[in-house]
Amino acid sequence: MASRKRGLPEDNGELDGPSPASKHVKPVDGRHVAALILARGGSKGIPLKNIKMLAGVPLIGWVLRAALDSECFDSVWVSTDHDEIEKVAKAWGARVHRRTPEVSRDSSTSLETIQEFIRLNPVVDIVCNIQATSPCLHPRHVKEALDMIKKQNFDSVFSVVRRHQFRWQEVKKGSGEPTKPLNLDPSNRPRRQDWDGELCENGSFYITRRELIEKGVLQGGNKISYYEMLPEYSVDIDVDIDWPVAEQRVLRYGYFGRETPEVVRLTFCKVSGCLTEGRIFMSKSGEEMLSINTRDTTGIRMLQKEDVEVVLLTCSEDPVAQSMADQLKKRTGCDVIDVGEEPLDVLRPMVEKKKLQWKDVAYMGNDKPDVNCLNMAGLSAVPGDAPVVAINAAKYTCHNIGGKGAMREFAEHILLQKQKAKSQMKQDRIDISSF
Repeated sequence: MASRKRGLPEDNGELDGPSPASKHVKPVDGRHVAALILARGGSKGIPLKNIKMLAGVPLIGWVLRAALDSECFDSVWVSTDHDEIEKVAKAWGARVHRRTPEVSRDSSTSLETIQEFIRLNPVVDIVCNIQATSPCLHPRHVKEALDMIKKQNFDSVFSVVRRHQFRWQEVKKGSGEPTKPLNLDPSNRPRRQDWDGELCENGSFYITRRELIEKGVLQGGNKISYYEMLPEYSVDIDVDIDWPVAEQRVLRYGYFGRETPEVVRLTFCKVSGCLTEGRIFMSKSGEEMLSINTRDTTGIRMLQKEDVEVVLLTCSEDPVAQSMADQLKKRTGCDVIDVGEEPLDVLRPMVEKKKLQWKDVAYMGNDKPDVNCLNMAGLSAVPGDAPVVAINAAKYTCHNIGGKGAMREFAEHILLQKQKAKSQMKQDRIDISSF
């Protein structure tokens, strides 16, 4: 999996040179193409929605990764009025346009913010306004749509999705007026397969030439067109109730990076803080005990059933877990090893001995000593209650906390990536056989 975050851009504000995030991309025919994600901090539906974690990634991170990996933009920007959103945007490799109070009000429109952006950046010729709440956007979507501007000379292109929904005229309650069909004949209702449906904006992106934006238009010009996206990629998040549905959709259809999803063969999991909740139970007689959630042991068995070896890790700071190594092995069927203060020093030789690469490895940790392994592993995760230093290093942050289903959640994530990899390899074989 591609790295979750990128290096911080060195500058901020107005554009005065090539973006660090896209410095290898040359403007096409001298035209500077900028991606712009609007992310105001004052969301009324979901507070700070744009940086809320979705499937282990800040919501805005999904579209930033797609925009950057498309390699078709000369600069990638986030327009915001909030310090925390700015920090996340920079961590993911974007430049930041700090919008003025005049375009940060609840009543401010997207067009007003985009107009301010191009006024401050006169070098920009084409703007691709990407919606932060479209986490299933893929690089090819914006790349193919932008080609319609560059190669087919369209003035503006926007994304749509095909809907098969019958619409009826709205009437006021209590008026007694009859409603009327807007797009069907009720006496001859077509079957879904006999009806092409209708094209509806899905809000994922709007690509527009500068001169149209200056005139106050995002969709217009002599040549205007649409780019159709499949329904599975047309995800929009507006209110809290959308979040669980979007999370399941993005796990299946989201863009996780340039590389093929990993097929994990070996998983390491820290006992204290991951498999347990970090508490030690002491009896009156002086016995010390740990509590392990059956959901987590079930998750371990799910991995083992799919031929993924699981190794549990203890350290000197967790003597109770060390003393219970035999019981843990008997309970889970996993080897239990002591990794000391620097787990990587112990695990690197083990990975090499098994003739594996770190992309074949998953790692679940929960604190600063785990950072190196979290960075190295192809898939890595931390429980939802892990400290920030571990969360920043992990590629996935669990909703569940340590000892209360985090390992089960990570196991499901690993198996889903394995399923995605198999599907992609199958599709690749189909594509090759078609030539």
